Amino acid sequence: MADKYPFLSEEWIAEVRKLGDEARAEGGGAKIPHAVKMNQVITDVPFGEGTVNVHMDTTSGDMQMEMGHIENPDLTVTVDYDTAKAIFVDGNPQAGMQAFMAGKVKVQGDMTKLMAMQAAPPDPKAQEFAQKVKEMTAE
Repeated sequence: MADKYPFLSEEWIAEVRKLGDEARAEGGGAKIPHAVKMNQVITDVPFGEGTVNVHMDTTSGDMQMEMGHIENPDLTVTVDYDTAKAIFVDGNPQAGMQAFMAGKVKVQGDMTKLMAMQAAPPDPKAQEFAQKVKEMTAE
């Protein structure tokens, strides 16, 4: 059984990066149809100081998720840990929409970029990658 890591821990980010590198090396990385630079502030994190800053950048055509924020993002999203995990690990975009409608998600910047990402059709390679991420994420 593979090791499991807490969602958004430094170890988890490193493993996601490794999975992405392996998929690209095998010629299998899923291409992201929408270019976006998004900073994320994840609140209510059950470890560390309680908040994690990460960013996602798809401008290369691949999804890159790293610790910290980038300069000049298209948008910044603030969301709680459980909602972020439901979206990124469980693959449940409805959780994000429900949280947004309930005022639990704050968006600063170009919201159309966020909406375009959610409207993208599922990619089989992305779904396979998402399953691997789910398997290595601790409960």
